[in-house]
Amino acid sequence: MSFSEVIALFSGIALFLFGMSLMGDGLKKLSGSKLEPILYKLSGTKIKGILLGTGVTSAIQSSCATAVMTVGFVNSGMMKLKQAVNVTIGAILGTSITGWIICLGYIEGAGFIGEIVSTATLTGVVAVAGILLRMFGKKRVTKYIGSILMGFAILMFGMSTMSRSVSGLGEQKWFTDAIVTLSNPILGILAGLLFTAMLQSASAAVGILQALSVTGAIAFRSSVPLLMGICIGAAVPVLLSAIGANTEGKRAALIYPVSSAFGVAVCAIIYYIIDAFAEFPFDYAVMNPFSTALVNTILRFAIVLLLFPMTSLIEKVVTAMVKEKPGAVVRSQVHLEDRFLTHPALAIEQSEIQINKMAGISRQGIYDAIALFKNYSEEGYDNVKQQEDDVDLYEDGLGTYLMKLTGREMSKDQSEKVSLFLHTLSDFERISDHSLNLAQSAREIYDKDVRFSEAAKNELAVLFKAVTAVLDMTVSAFTENDMTAASRVEPLEELIDGLSDKMKHNHVERLKQGVCTLNQGFVFNDIVTNCERVSDHCSNVALAMIELAGDEFHPHEYTHNLMKEESEAFKEIYDEYNKIYKI
Repeated sequence: MSFSEVIALFSGIALFLFGMSLMGDGLKKLSGSKLEPILYKLSGTKIKGILLGTGVTSAIQSSCATAVMTVGFVNSGMMKLKQAVNVTIGAILGTSITGWIICLGYIEGAGFIGEIVSTATLTGVVAVAGILLRMFGKKRVTKYIGSILMGFAILMFGMSTMSRSVSGLGEQKWFTDAIVTLSNPILGILAGLLFTAMLQSASAAVGILQALSVTGAIAFRSSVPLLMGICIGAAVPVLLSAIGANTEGKRAALIYPVSSAFGVAVCAIIYYIIDAFAEFPFDYAVMNPFSTALVNTILRFAIVLLLFPMTSLIEKVVTAMVKEKPGAVVRSQVHLEDRFLTHPALAIEQSEIQINKMAGISRQGIYDAIALFKNYSEEGYDNVKQQEDDVDLYEDGLGTYLMKLTGREMSKDQSEKVSLFLHTLSDFERISDHSLNLAQSAREIYDKDVRFSEAAKNELAVLFKAVTAVLDMTVSAFTENDMTAASRVEPLEELIDGLSDKMKHNHVERLKQGVCTLNQGFVFNDIVTNCERVSDHCSNVALAMIELAGDEFHPHEYTHNLMKEESEAFKEIYDEYNKIYKI
């Protein structure tokens, strides 16, 4: 090759890669915001997951981007590892569509029709259309389409430049010798893997191989190991996305390399064993851009067919490869994906999953703290303390994440939901604080051997029963968005306030009569006060939910009636609770 041909080759590669990047970015902007929610919502079954992985990858022209999306979903807890396996397998096939698009750059023909559909004409028409849409389009969608067309035109021009610069390589002995060397399975696969890892794009690697195929020096037996290596090499960028991910995220990132490596290994073994005993008649067939795209698609389709019944095995393998670290479970659950901030619907859904977990831990903390009064243990106390620490982590992570989200463009409903989450975060965190306070009271009773009178024990049993009921009702209403349950919280909270006042009064009377001591009185009041505060925070959560419901529940009128006890429905529910929780 002459110096000018080398420069032309590298300029062609540069234009090709830039065109592919421009086209890919345009496709992602045009459809990415719609495809990510679809990918999350509709990947429930194996068939759906694989088809969606194939479809999304075909649309955005990047198996790596699709795989990285799934890593994000798994990392945030929004998608199960099993779903990610299906989507990733589909992505392996979907990326082969780019090879067929590149084939448009090699359309040639004779006569007037051939001239119209030729590469030069097609590139020119697409370039003019693209630049007009980019320069004069007023809507963002129009500009995105212009970017896609411009990217395609640059890609086509780059392919043509590459093809012209390498056209004489078929007559160069060093080149033909190198291609023959790459027919060795190990060397060919390794070369394809390294080349793709450097480019960080399987589509680009296949495109360059298609350009080289015009030399006429690449035979079928040389292209197969290269395409196999390209399939594995595409996993490198996905592995990089595992940096900073939690355990499940790291497992999801391993799905692509494990699946592609296993699929390629099995296909290679089958192919070369058959070839050793009965040489394929097309082994030395000269490849061209069209046959390269075809072989790439067939190889990937075979890999998908092979992996289809093995999705559960792949899940077990990646799970075994990344062990769960002791003590890191909760921290990993709090992780929130910043990449979802550009998609408020996904970010809100992710936040809802996490705040529901936070609410559940707060509730369990109260349950476990109350259990310590009957059967105290240091292990139980430490468990309550750990849960309180976990809830603090949730509040910090969610609070920061939701504040970032408030700066994004959202619908009215989305903004209201974010406001609800921000409002209730502190309530669930305070409930958790009270669980630790109750656990400390239980420890004090145990350490000092404090003994309450039978009357005090009975009153506390009723109060604990009422508090666990209001807490269970609140968390269930919040996590299930149950407005009927939310409307029943305030009457029980009012009853608990009355119970608390009555219990404190009764305890003062017992102190006067000498039935209880002053030492008992301090810890008794602490327990009652903490239980009362828990019910207050439950009331805050329920009322915030009712306000979010808007006109349907008339929140201001409802709250006014609650405070003055003018609502017949409120009185009816209150009387119902009064019969259950009596002291």
